[in-house]
Amino acid sequence: RDVVQHGQTIAVGGFGLCGIPEALILALRDSGTRHLTVVSNNAGIDDWGLGLLLHTRQITKMISSYVGENAEFERQYLSGELHIEFVPQGTLAERLRAGGAGIPGFYTRTGVGTPVADGKEHKDFDGVTYLLERGIRADVSLVKAWKADRAGNLIYRKTARNFNPMVATCGRVTIAEVEQIVEVGELDPDAIHTPGIFVDRVIVNATPVKRIEQRTVRV
Repeated sequence: RDVVQHGQTIAVGGFGLCGIPEALILALRDSGTRHLTVVSNNAGIDDWGLGLLLHTRQITKMISSYVGENAEFERQYLSGELHIEFVPQGTLAERLRAGGAGIPGFYTRTGVGTPVADGKEHKDFDGVTYLLERGIRADVSLVKAWKADRAGNLIYRKTARNFNPMVATCGRVTIAEVEQIVEVGELDPDAIHTPGIFVDRVIVNATPVKRIEQRTVRV
């Protein structure tokens, strides 16, 4: 309650429903904060993840790579209720990483000659045209990790790592949702993905739901 405010930019880790900080998203919904700009690869599904914040109309703008499986996301966009800044997936990852590294902008070829390039500075290097993309700094970052120690060092599990390491570094305040906390010194230093210097708070969600976005079975 002393962190989130109306009108903030919130960066959220995850890809679809994989590696999303579900308990923190629920807490953000329950906080009642509105007019949020949310930076995330997509917005989950209609009834889970960031889709819950779309239903409560707490999000004004999404900075995302795709609409995904979320019909409400699509409806609000097409009706003009929600502004979306579409960003190529690799560019989004690098914008988050650059923001966390203190890099205000970088040039990339991705998007040249497409609507992604509209309004952006173009520059030629060695006869090739590039776009200037800005690094992203968020007021608050919400990430999901598998394990943390009490110093805030984080380890992600398998594909749940996805956008979480970049999101963790770009927030002025970073809150991590983890499945377990161990004592300092119990984590192998070589296994740590996000150093605790980037993490301000850690909460435990020992039994996450881990829903499947698209279930495919063999008959």
